Amino acid sequence: MNTILIIEDEPQVRENILEILQLSNFETLSAPNGKIGLEIAQTKLPDLIICDIMMPELDGYSVLSALRQNETTIHIPLIFVTAKAERSDFRQGMDFGADDYLTKPFTPEELLNAISVRLKKKAVTDRQSQAKLDELRMNIIHSLPHEINTPLNGIIGMSQLLIEHSDMINESEEFEIVESIYTSANRLHRLAQRFLLYSNLELIARNPQKIRQIQEEIDNCLSKTVIRDACFKQAIIVNREKDLKLSLVESLVKMPQEKLSIIIEELIDNALKFSLPNSEIEVFSQVNDYQYRLDVIDHGKGMTGAEIDKIGAFIQFNRKLYEQQGSGLGLAIVQHIVKIYQGEFTINSTPDQGTIVSICLPC
Repeated sequence: MNTILIIEDEPQVRENILEILQLSNFETLSAPNGKIGLEIAQTKLPDLIICDIMMPELDGYSVLSALRQNETTIHIPLIFVTAKAERSDFRQGMDFGADDYLTKPFTPEELLNAISVRLKKKAVTDRQSQAKLDELRMNIIHSLPHEINTPLNGIIGMSQLLIEHSDMINESEEFEIVESIYTSANRLHRLAQRFLLYSNLELIARNPQKIRQIQEEIDNCLSKTVIRDACFKQAIIVNREKDLKLSLVESLVKMPQEKLSIIIEELIDNALKFSLPNSEIEVFSQVNDYQYRLDVIDHGKGMTGAEIDKIGAFIQFNRKLYEQQGSGLGLAIVQHIVKIYQGEFTINSTPDQGTIVSICLPC
């Protein structure tokens, strides 16, 4: 049974809508003003919201704006009901992200038809989300064992070699074996750390209170040194420091230094994996209107539009063709962090030419 929240400051109108919905077998919630309605929406997560525009505390536009900025409420359908019937009012509501608009007075049939249309569209969206979740599960099933077994086999195999043939191994060979074990162990440790980070970010994204707490307690950091160090850290691992081209401006970014460093490491790691040695990786930053923008540009294999739409954990495109190591977690981690810290994440890519990954953060 679908639950519908009614946010309406006129008691008689609110009661009329509640009665219509209850007679139509909907579960109902109600609020006498925008502030209370927003709190109920964020805690109860109704299937649909019917909201007046002109209200005390918070008007309907403010309620809708807050809902669309929250990961857990962004997709809840909202229908405005109002006595205002000017075309500009309709346009403003749609610009804020309203799904429909009813003018008072309206008939029960008009109300129920609008609700039916929105709930059907929501059901389609929910099925698509479930399909993506199922795809994620299948990618985890197929990718994670490989990502674990590859370094683990290296550790076991090299360790066994040391144990069984220690008397036949000279000092230089022993050092190479130990180095190989160390590299495999580091890869396994990095995978575990990234998987834990991704899991934690997934939990945070579903917790509005935690998101608000993080956003209220944001630590600022100076960007230039953090970005430069993170870029070279990843490039040094694969001996591609000369491929980096940095053009950075200093800015105070509204994000903890640790999280900014993680973002850069993941973006550079991704650019290095999917571009050839001796091809440039460009990192540019600029500040406009209190927005800090960072672009990471590689000239590698690129992605199709369909591949960009499917970016998520444990999806690595064309793995059989390119055989890069990696679980595909990187861009999913970046997406989550940028959203939590109220930023924007975009990708522009052309197959066989390269990719531009851009992030915009408050500064």
